[in-house]
Amino acid sequence: MKTLQSKVAIVTGASRGIGAGIARSLAAAGASVVVNYASSRAAADSVLRDIIGAGGRAIAVQADMSKSIDVHRLFAETKAVYGRLDVLVNNAGVYHFGSIESITEAGFHQDFDLNVLGPILATQEALGLFTDHGGSIINISSKVSANPLPQTLVYSATKAALDVATKVLAKELGAKNIRVNSILPGATDTPGNAAGLEGEMGKMGKMMLTATPLGRFGRAEDIGKVAVFLSSPESVWITGETIRVSGGLA
Repeated sequence: MKTLQSKVAIVTGASRGIGAGIARSLAAAGASVVVNYASSRAAADSVLRDIIGAGGRAIAVQADMSKSIDVHRLFAETKAVYGRLDVLVNNAGVYHFGSIESITEAGFHQDFDLNVLGPILATQEALGLFTDHGGSIINISSKVSANPLPQTLVYSATKAALDVATKVLAKELGAKNIRVNSILPGATDTPGNAAGLEGEMGKMGKMMLTATPLGRFGRAEDIGKVAVFLSSPESVWITGETIRVSGGLA
């Protein structure tokens, strides 16, 4: 049974990694998916081919989610094609790991602009596309928001801020039947994470794997399955929650 039949979903940062996995999962459940990407049209097209090849419906729209003009265009194109929105997945994000000495003003603002301001801008736009039936907003956070690791200061702070935003918006938007939840992945096997887990970060990755009770890194589809649930009628009584999807990693 396709639980998201006739639904329309935007997934930001959906050209690779967790975002691509979520986009594929939502499409497999019946949703029409807007695959947002920042720079790589080729990567976005690969996700489109997977979705359309499996009988799903999707379009790709370029937008830098840290820029209001781009965010507005993303939602305008979604309205032009589909006329409505039911699900917003705020997945686009960036991370820079390093010691306190390595943090720069530019890097700080880059992380907060995309990881925190981006979901706020997208949520503002989504309010104009959700119907009277409401909608579901899913913020992709991280387990480091509650249990941060060394050398993740700015990244952890952005995800903690996103989780607070989730709780605030759940209370603010509940009267409009708009649900807002966060998914907190643990160590996840994606190309971006693999590239980042070299040297000292590689040691951290091995430590996280050892501490994961289910004994493996997460996969994008693991996160996608939870996103489908939070997008579906089965989760109608769930809002304001931060849901750890980490294989038991605390």
